[in-house]
Amino acid sequence: MTALRPELDPDALVVPRGRPGSARAALAHRDFRVVYIGAFASNIGTWMQNVVLAAWAHTLTGSASFVGVIIFAQLGPLLFVTPIGGLLADRFDRRRLLIAAQVAQMAMTTVLAGLALDDSPNLALIVVVVFSIGMGNAINAPTWSATIPLMVGRRDLPGAISLNSTQMNGSRVIGPAIGGLLFPWLGPAFVFLLNALTFLAVIAVLIRVTLPPIPTAAGRSGWRQILGGIDVARTNPVVARSLVLLATFSLLAITFVGQMPVVAHDNFGIDPESFAYGALYALFGLGAMFGSLAQGTVWSDRSKAAAVPRALMAYAALLLPFALASEPATAFPLAFAVGFAYFTFITSLSTTLQDVIDDGVRGRVMALWIMGFGGMVPIGNLVAGPIIEATSMRAVMVFGVVVALILARFADLRRLGATA
Repeated sequence: MTALRPELDPDALVVPRGRPGSARAALAHRDFRVVYIGAFASNIGTWMQNVVLAAWAHTLTGSASFVGVIIFAQLGPLLFVTPIGGLLADRFDRRRLLIAAQVAQMAMTTVLAGLALDDSPNLALIVVVVFSIGMGNAINAPTWSATIPLMVGRRDLPGAISLNSTQMNGSRVIGPAIGGLLFPWLGPAFVFLLNALTFLAVIAVLIRVTLPPIPTAAGRSGWRQILGGIDVARTNPVVARSLVLLATFSLLAITFVGQMPVVAHDNFGIDPESFAYGALYALFGLGAMFGSLAQGTVWSDRSKAAAVPRALMAYAALLLPFALASEPATAFPLAFAVGFAYFTFITSLSTTLQDVIDDGVRGRVMALWIMGFGGMVPIGNLVAGPIIEATSMRAVMVFGVVVALILARFADLRRLGATA
């Protein structure tokens, strides 16, 4: 096999250390850098599939309720299975666990591609396969979140979290743009198969790294181990308030993201099968990417705890005009701005939370984070689907504005002792 040129090989890159806690300082850690690049490639495929999956569900049925069911199947396991994933992340080899999760998701995504070859696929079977992919993600997500600090250390943790959020949202830009182009041209089956192949990127880099040993937590057994994150939340007010803010926000204030095909079609007259839809989703992701990146670059020396309530207020101020707009020309810049405020809030909150967690229970506490961040979203979408059909997408989005403003009043984590 021909070796990569030094300037193209992530192993050979020499990244100058920047200010402690900055994105540059995090990238100076070789294993983090290698895994980061592989995860970026895989997440491009994931978001390429996500944008097409929702649009495909809407195309098959024309129903916001079915889109909500698909979102629940995709993200619901994050609510129910993630605590087990967090325990596994704190007890077993995280590298092997991550590889197993990638293999499982790759296999089921290939099955989904096969279903998409049928012009009239079984809807129930689609839901089952999507749920299976979500199960793999429910193991992968808390393991990955708990692995980041071990690769960079606590000092450079803010930069690593910022970069991780950036790659997640950068993939939201590239993935939907590719998916929006390929869906009408080559169909959903091709997009799903292409995503299955991207899992190989993460598997390849995980084989090449050695992660530090997992710190040993206090000896407990059975369900007490699984619920270890809840014990931390009960005794640490910063952790408790952060998780409540995140769960409430994800349940009630961000529903429109899962219902983006409905937003595009009903509010702006954009066809979910068009490239314009992919561009709308991509601009939202681009804004989110810049919002998260700013936390590890231009704002790396600013208090993340102080940014949480400000970001919530900015999100509410920007979501309102996005909800009320009807012209596509207005929708695109507003989608970018809402995305920026959204992930300024998420990244700041995540950094504040991780700063106060002990490494021995990090996997289980981050499992609660994943439950709030991803697990509450499908419930919100499941409930919102019938409400949207009975009222309107705009009404649900305006309700999200009100929720964000209320949460901002309770979001000053510095009063609870946060120092990040």
